[in-house]
Amino acid sequence: MWFWWFMFVCDLMIPILMIGLGRMMWKHAPKNINGIIGYRTTLSMKNPDTWKFAHDYCGRLWWKIGWIMLILSAIVHFPFYNGSENEIGILSGILITIQCVILIGSVFPTERALKRNFTDDGIPR
Repeated sequence: MWFWWFMFVCDLMIPILMIGLGRMMWKHAPKNINGIIGYRTTLSMKNPDTWKFAHDYCGRLWWKIGWIMLILSAIVHFPFYNGSENEIGILSGILITIQCVILIGSVFPTERALKRNFTDDGIPR
């Protein structure tokens, strides 16, 4: 039972981080364009407008997806409460892999929105 609780907490870390960091990106994006902190792609770093837009868009996306993943991750875990450590470990591995794919995959809609709203030179359309 302790292993279930441990894996439950571990599996909720990515959604909780997405909620917190998404809110921070959305409301308090880094003021200066930099290569260390923030949403850093070629187009997002063109100028302050693209930088702000990318953080707003990705932050909102992470915030929404984080809540959905948090609820779904919790729901998926409860049927395995009395499961074996092997079952719980496999479930958690699959769940964390899916969460990471979704986290990394959020780059694609953000880049699509950037290209829809800005030219390749960072000029608003």
